Amino acid sequence: MPLLHKIAAVVIVAAVVAGLWLPGERDGSRAATQAKEPVAQAGGVGHRSPPPAPGPAPGKAAPSPAGTVGPATPAAAAAKANELGQVPVIMYHRIVPKPERDLDRSAKDFRAELVRLAKSGYVPITAGEFAAGWINVPAGRHPVVLTFDDSMPEQFSLDAQGRPKAGTAVAIIQEVARRYPGFRPTATFYLTKDLFRLDGQEAAGLAWLLRNGFELGNHTLSHRNLSQLSKKDVQREIGDIEARIVRLTGRHTTTLAYPFGAEPDKRSWAAKKDGAYAFKGVFLAGWKPSESPFDKDFDPLAITRVQSEGKIDRNDCARYCSAAWLDELERNPESRYTSDGDPNTITFPRAAEDRLAKELRGRGRVY
Repeated sequence: MPLLHKIAAVVIVAAVVAGLWLPGERDGSRAATQAKEPVAQAGGVGHRSPPPAPGPAPGKAAPSPAGTVGPATPAAAAAKANELGQVPVIMYHRIVPKPERDLDRSAKDFRAELVRLAKSGYVPITAGEFAAGWINVPAGRHPVVLTFDDSMPEQFSLDAQGRPKAGTAVAIIQEVARRYPGFRPTATFYLTKDLFRLDGQEAAGLAWLLRNGFELGNHTLSHRNLSQLSKKDVQREIGDIEARIVRLTGRHTTTLAYPFGAEPDKRSWAAKKDGAYAFKGVFLAGWKPSESPFDKDFDPLAITRVQSEGKIDRNDCARYCSAAWLDELERNPESRYTSDGDPNTITFPRAAEDRLAKELRGRGRVY
């Protein structure tokens, strides 16, 4: 390649990298570095993933020519990496001692589900990381995304000592992470105006979550069904809570979860409003695991989730809730996302190559 072409290519890559949301450096979490710049400067809406870091890290796969899938490393092949596999994005609501509502989970069952995930080799990542395609998980392990809707006090509140109250979702996540050190203590909380009912301590509470590696997302101001609203009302619902979050934290959210999983008449109304919000991922209510963010069929503006529940008849959870789907993925391990250990490459068996998005082929590694 002529020298001028090489220089131009480097400039283009540098410009793209500068415009995208890159992973946080602290504690390996993006939650600590959610977009601080005005949303009008965000690196696009629903884009696939950040480009790989320039040059391979020691012991990692060398870059392949643009548009060309290269060979997997022996370590990735030995781990049976499949980064085109499915990822469970699990949807939670209240975590309570004894369930009273349809979407409640008991603290006992929630803890048991987290332990199951930890023992099965799952590592939590944030919704923002997943939507952007930044999956920094050890080789042979599987990403899982823990999401909580409605910002309720049973999910997070602080005691008099400034620690998460016992029995809340955050306290249980941290407890399980202490027992299983490879289980990263993170989750994404989709906020409404209730803000965990922190009663004047909203700024301190949200700061605690961000400081401790959790992520904040947008769930609209008052949890209205967006499919029934005008463009103006959709943008007000999303923009008003976004503005409040920015006032309290100084940071924009990077993903949205639709209340009731209901899409507005036009997705574009919810995805971006100049100067107010711009999301890299939008999450539905769920019925199945999500495609890999590197799959050609992945839609960052319609990411599916699964409801957390045992294999019960209600809501067809015998087939479509978390316990049933985790069973399904264990019975068919070739269908789930297994990491190659390098977030800059995308490794998969040769038989899956046709599923890789064309624009990501240069990161592809096959065995």
